Amino acid sequence: MTIIKDRYRLKTTYFHVQAELVRAAQYRGLTTYQDVAVIMGLPVSGSHMGREVGYVLGEISEDEVRLGRPMLSSVAVDVRGRVGEGFFNLARDLGRLLSGTEESAFLLAERERTYETWRRPLPGVK
Repeated sequence: MTIIKDRYRLKTTYFHVQAELVRAAQYRGLTTYQDVAVIMGLPVSGSHMGREVGYVLGEISEDEVRLGRPMLSSVAVDVRGRVGEGFFNLARDLGRLLSGTEESAFLLAERERTYETWRRPLPGVK
């Protein structure tokens, strides 16, 4: 089910970005596209930045869905706290966002699943 061409898979950049997303999810937080751009050594604005950040986030989410987990990129947002349209387009392509489903409801549910998947186990809490 490869949707996105391998541009960053198996490269250290992929794993650094994935770690940032996991860390945000573990703390039920968010990270920004600009934070991801810095990790990737990109400028923090512009179409090149947006395109490259989109590629790596897409590859990560595609792989997560293939492994039966939610879209990890649900915790990445722009400076206004919103996900880009590419997130929803990929969700449709991956069969996660079904026709007729409200995008905002899908995002909240997917993010909550991401938080649950990556939550840090606490001692004595099951």
